[in-house]
Amino acid sequence: MTNEIIGKKRPRALLVSVQLPGTSDAEHAASLAELGRLVHTLGMDVVETISQKRNSPAAGSVVGDGKLREIARWTEGSGIVTSNKPVVRTKAGVHARHEDEDDDAESQAPDEDQDSVNESTKVAEGERVQFVVFDNELTPTQLRNLEGALGVDVLDRTGVIVEIFYRHAKTPAARAQVEIARLTYLAPRIRVTGVGERQGGGIGAKGVGETAHELESRRIRDKIAALRREIETINKDQALRRARRSEHLKVALVGYTNAGKSSLMRALTKSEVLVADKLFATLDTTVRVMFPETKPRVLISDTVGFIKKLPHDLVASFRSTLDEALDASLLLFVVDASDPAFRSQLETTRKVLAEIGATGADSLLVLNKMDKLSQLEIAALKREFPEAVFLSTREKTSVAALHSLIQAHFERDMIESDLFVPYAKSAATADIHANMRVLSETHEDEGTRLRVKCMAQDLERIKKQFRLA
Repeated sequence: MTNEIIGKKRPRALLVSVQLPGTSDAEHAASLAELGRLVHTLGMDVVETISQKRNSPAAGSVVGDGKLREIARWTEGSGIVTSNKPVVRTKAGVHARHEDEDDDAESQAPDEDQDSVNESTKVAEGERVQFVVFDNELTPTQLRNLEGALGVDVLDRTGVIVEIFYRHAKTPAARAQVEIARLTYLAPRIRVTGVGERQGGGIGAKGVGETAHELESRRIRDKIAALRREIETINKDQALRRARRSEHLKVALVGYTNAGKSSLMRALTKSEVLVADKLFATLDTTVRVMFPETKPRVLISDTVGFIKKLPHDLVASFRSTLDEALDASLLLFVVDASDPAFRSQLETTRKVLAEIGATGADSLLVLNKMDKLSQLEIAALKREFPEAVFLSTREKTSVAALHSLIQAHFERDMIESDLFVPYAKSAATADIHANMRVLSETHEDEGTRLRVKCMAQDLERIKKQFRLA
């Protein structure tokens, strides 16, 4: 991973991508554009993008030799991968290479302009880049080879996403979850410059001991184990809070990162939640009551956004956060309809939710940011998605319409019933007013008679809790 990016002047980055068979030009361009936004969110300025078509990534450096020299023009590196694999003595006394990926044969697939680079052409010193970011996932060996050949820090897409999550995590739960994913990503990428001295063995300093690499690996494993214990405790607390909210109707906002979920959350609840035009601004689940309040109450929860190629470890780490979607009575799939790639983004969201089993709840598709589209574009989308909700969080009328639609959705399953509450059980009357819609209320000699409209489970709960007839 890179060191912390600090300073007044934003670092300059070069984006690199290898387009493989089966990926269309449009998909490739969309992925690169998204990577550019990720890099910008990380605090860098993208100065150039370099692409190459190959049948498969080159084993040692992803790109071909010629393309690597072209990239090196921006970094003042040699552009040459040297074989400097450290040798590590195993506990059995046998020498072994630190990594074995380099033993793979270089891909023989043709690559565009492999040897067409004019090596005498160099960029000006002020135009050099400090980071090279690959849209492809890099193996530890490829990462080491590329940094040696280019002479600057190299990141892959997963590394960028993990770093963004690491910086944006605020709560103890989010920080612990992200740290696990970060350490899991770093563990196989621990780079050693040499063999490293072995520490003394066990009792009496006998035995071969551990190398510095082995010590660091063990330290990371111990840290991950401690973080998992911490998350287990946090998850129990979160489960208790969700259990206390189980009596309420819940709506979960799900969707791609920067689709406008937090803006919609603020519009529906009139709460001061973080809204920022950047990727992964929200990493913690926020739960607020829908406003104006309905009877029964409806809770709205905002969730972490999704993205293509979201690292598996991050999905696993944020499973507890995404459990809000599992518990929801209604899922709102929020989409930035002004983004040309929103259809594939919607598919990514559905895929991730399917991975965690959140497929049973009712759902509504919300096409957001209508204010950025022309009337012709809106008309075409309405023909394509006739059941969707068309909305702009900047327009109060469209937000109010969604509020009414959510309320109407839950009212479909409500029933009407009569309840008689003796005066000795007046606490039940307060509960009824808080969680049910009271259609009529009359006071009699023995108690209060109410006509209510509510969910069947709420009716059963209050009858059982207060022993009402």
